[in-house]
Amino acid sequence: MSRKTIRLLAVLAAVLCALIARPGVARAEALFTTADGCQATEDSALIDGVGFGLNAFERNAKGTSRSFAGQPEGYRFLIYKKTTLVTVTTPENIVVWVDAHAAKDAGFDISKADDQKALKKMLVGLDKSHSMGGALLEDSKLEWVFTSDNALVQGDYRYQFKVKGGNGDYYTVVNAADAANVELDLGDGVLWSDNAALVRYADVSTTMPPSLAERAAVFFGGIDYRPFWVSIKTSGLALVIAFALGLFAAWKTMGTSSRIKGLLDSVFTIPMVLPPTVCGFLLLMLFGRSTGVGRWLIAHGISIVFTWPAAVISAVVVSFPLVYRTALGAFESLDTQMLDAARTLGWSERRIFTKLMMPLGWPSIAAGTVLAFARAMGEFGCTLFFAGNYAGITQTIPIAIYFEWMGGNTSVALFWVVVVIAFSFLVILFINMYTAHSQKYRERGLSRAERKQAKQLGGQTDSLDPVGGDALRIDREALAELMRDDTVAKGGR
Repeated sequence: MSRKTIRLLAVLAAVLCALIARPGVARAEALFTTADGCQATEDSALIDGVGFGLNAFERNAKGTSRSFAGQPEGYRFLIYKKTTLVTVTTPENIVVWVDAHAAKDAGFDISKADDQKALKKMLVGLDKSHSMGGALLEDSKLEWVFTSDNALVQGDYRYQFKVKGGNGDYYTVVNAADAANVELDLGDGVLWSDNAALVRYADVSTTMPPSLAERAAVFFGGIDYRPFWVSIKTSGLALVIAFALGLFAAWKTMGTSSRIKGLLDSVFTIPMVLPPTVCGFLLLMLFGRSTGVGRWLIAHGISIVFTWPAAVISAVVVSFPLVYRTALGAFESLDTQMLDAARTLGWSERRIFTKLMMPLGWPSIAAGTVLAFARAMGEFGCTLFFAGNYAGITQTIPIAIYFEWMGGNTSVALFWVVVVIAFSFLVILFINMYTAHSQKYRERGLSRAERKQAKQLGGQTDSLDPVGGDALRIDREALAELMRDDTVAKGGR
């Protein structure tokens, strides 16, 4: 194993260790640790030297204004009964409501700037770790307003805190400030809300930091591995289909006239240069309700769009050109006189393809096949457009990376990135090793496939192929010598 290989593997291992040691980037930044090494639980916060802290933190990205029995009128967020602190991010400022009795018990002085600063730090950290990719308090340039009043008017909106409903639940409620604004969209009055319980420092929920093994168990145990199996299953089947179609297309294209060959080559290669989203859009149009093909399939109970077969089709479309181009290049590089010599022996075109063209062109075809598999594994745009994002069905690794990152699960997204990098590295390593292995035989004169074919041709008796018709008898040793020298003078062609 080369030094470069070892270095790359070491880097990937270091990244994995970092992910395990820090279960989540956002969460790690919001981690609050005590002087004796304990740390606040995931929904808690504390700061050494500050006499209060937070428990039971919750972020509410969306509320509701639908009327239900026992619930107050207005746009509302359901909160815990033990909630004693609420933040509301409004279009004008960030309102922090603190229950007066809880503040007194916790030792929080709402009028002191130092207490406000410490509480803001706790709220910003917990808000970030619970944001799930949404907007953050730390990014907001709005002014912070602290209050203990149960109701507060800000602009056109009136905010009420810990309102008890007829069903016994508690809510944060937004209403119009006066009757003249009843037509307001109340949902515009609050971007999102956070709530927690303000407690004394000694009452903050803490735990001992987990060991590396425990972190690894939690991290790897919490990952949904279905995207990996969906990717393997999808890419595997797509490769089988693309391999068969690519070889067949290359074989038939090679034997056509130059004018038709150029047209076919353009049609077969164009998916390689088109943006993946364009390929996905065209597949969506083809198999959707807008075309005769799609309507016919739907009429016969065959639904392809946003299904696993759609993911396979997407992978086939983007990987097929790689198999086709490498196979065509391998076939065109073969010695045409050798192929013609086989025809004079009465060999059929099918036999020439399977016994000569495939074995001699296999090194290039194998490399293209591996690249096609990697391309199918890495497909994103076409699959998302045509097959959608359904966990366990069409969600492949690239799609999982995107949506995990969008959902704020940066550590899981990084894990899948490491998996893709490692897989891509192994693909390239395999191609290089196989190419180097094949090149050794090339340097010695004949490849193993060429030696095998020469031995077969040299050892067979001169006879007519049962399907080849009459054929001229030629000198077997001359044919073997011809095949042994794959650099025949061009003047003889």
